Amino acid sequence: MSIAVSAFYKFVAVRDLPTLRHRLFDALSERDMKGTILLAAEGINGTISGRPDAMAEFFLLLRADARFADLVSKDALTDAHPFKRLKVKIKREILSFGHPEADPTVCAGTYVAPADWNALIADPEVLLVDTRNTYEVAAGTFTGAIDPGTRSFGGFPAFVADKLDPAKHTKIAMFCTGGIRCEKASAYLKAHGFGDVYHLQGGILNYLAQVPASDSQWQGACFVFDERVGVTGTSDSE
Repeated sequence: MSIAVSAFYKFVAVRDLPTLRHRLFDALSERDMKGTILLAAEGINGTISGRPDAMAEFFLLLRADARFADLVSKDALTDAHPFKRLKVKIKREILSFGHPEADPTVCAGTYVAPADWNALIADPEVLLVDTRNTYEVAAGTFTGAIDPGTRSFGGFPAFVADKLDPAKHTKIAMFCTGGIRCEKASAYLKAHGFGDVYHLQGGILNYLAQVPASDSQWQGACFVFDERVGVTGTSDSE
């Protein structure tokens, strides 16, 4: 039996966290779904798995909430659940960073669609930065991308302070696995005086799903945080 895997996030104001947490946990449990969803005042972030029909039912329920009506998921099929259990947690942030000025709902970089990404990173004036951690970069990255050398996303501000200069680096393009880290990273750069900041819409997974292998500038595999470990090429539709 095929199992659907969906990754999603959205930065949006959420006030009823306990109520929402119970509602989502019950909806997922009733459908025998697994994975993790994080909820915070700044939004939602999750990766879940389940039968394709159960996944479709869950997203109908989630998008019926006006706050999540335009929520986009990155989806794939696999042979078995990549997760062992179900968790829906309330956290301080949906992505731990610790810098409140990095608020994507206030100011973030410019989205770049996968179809336009190759042209952007071919521009010699653009500095290409991989916002992921070193072990993820080691699995694969875009040609010419800078590895910030971080062990966790919390180390990104130190990289910015040491290596980036808003007066010198006037065009910066960033990417990450599914897009969420770049939302905060681009907001952080904008808050600290950087001008033209771009980020890959939907992340690497969206790029691999949309850009033909013959045109792809991606090298290697994309590390993912489940039992699949890495995905490659356009056969993975996440």
